[in-house]
Amino acid sequence: MIKIFKAWYQKNFSDPQVIILAVLLILFAFVFLTFGDILTPVIAAIVISYVLEGAVTKLQRLGIPRMISVITVFVLFLISIMLLTLGMMPLIINQLIQLIKELPNMIGDGQKLLMELPQQYPLISEEQIAEVVGFISTEIASVGQKILSLSLSSVVDVFTLLVYMVVVPLLIFFFLQDKVNILNWLKCFLPNDMGLASKVWHDVDIKIGNYVRGKIIEILVVGFATYLPLAIMGMDYAALLSLLVGLSVIIPFVGAVAVSIPVVLIAFFQWGFTADFVTLIVAYSIVQFLDGNILVPLLFSEVVNIHPAAIIIAVLVFGGLWGVWGVFFAIPLATLVQTVINTWPVVTEDSQTA
Repeated sequence: MIKIFKAWYQKNFSDPQVIILAVLLILFAFVFLTFGDILTPVIAAIVISYVLEGAVTKLQRLGIPRMISVITVFVLFLISIMLLTLGMMPLIINQLIQLIKELPNMIGDGQKLLMELPQQYPLISEEQIAEVVGFISTEIASVGQKILSLSLSSVVDVFTLLVYMVVVPLLIFFFLQDKVNILNWLKCFLPNDMGLASKVWHDVDIKIGNYVRGKIIEILVVGFATYLPLAIMGMDYAALLSLLVGLSVIIPFVGAVAVSIPVVLIAFFQWGFTADFVTLIVAYSIVQFLDGNILVPLLFSEVVNIHPAAIIIAVLVFGGLWGVWGVFFAIPLATLVQTVINTWPVVTEDSQTA
């Protein structure tokens, strides 16, 4: 057993570069698993700074000094957030309140439709429908209790949100302004010879940058493209549903299916099985089709192709570990794992040959 372990160790960890990479990966995972909740505003600021850095770099290439570029991009970012918040949030909040008020009526109508199924389809018994209705009622009651518990802690959540609204923008500005100094400071704690780690980071850095920027663009485009047909047809809760559809692209495959359920149900309760309902579903399906077959390949062409099953597993694993951030970065983290696996044996074999 000892010989087997020794042979495995010599094969995979004989190169010091591999050990450095392994230590960095373990340290990265330990920090996020241990301090992930505390570092939420820092992670958010890093992600946003990462996205804004592309615009800063483009301005610098035009000959504009970095400080002016940072201030320009930062101010435009704040203005965009303020316009989005002041313009969309009141509408979305009002629609959410209206939906909560109308939810009992929708549930009642849905139960009536279920109770009529045994008459239309004799294979379905009334007992089965009663069980389904009971299950739905139980789930609704549990959701109501969760909403109540959330409302009781809303004061703390609002205070935390206010703190984040101040802290995150400040961190974003400092990260953009002092990017070079921060990176040089971090390098002081790292080994001088980081060939393998640098290679892995260089490969992943390009893909993560493209993914984050592309994902934000996809959220905005899909949300706006969904809002247009919903608003034109006068569908209830158009802004709220469009926001949910836009955010659903964060979760590959599963998000699109999950968010389609409320869209279809609300459209059905508003129009019934009519021409408007069919038209809405066709328009919504076209948006989803264009997103999956044109927008996603266009935005993420440089991201490594990963099997859909691997993506779903990555969403489940990293989402369970780091919540929303884990879901958002599931594909980049899966890409990191793939890059490490592909790079690891090549380097060790070369080092052993040398």
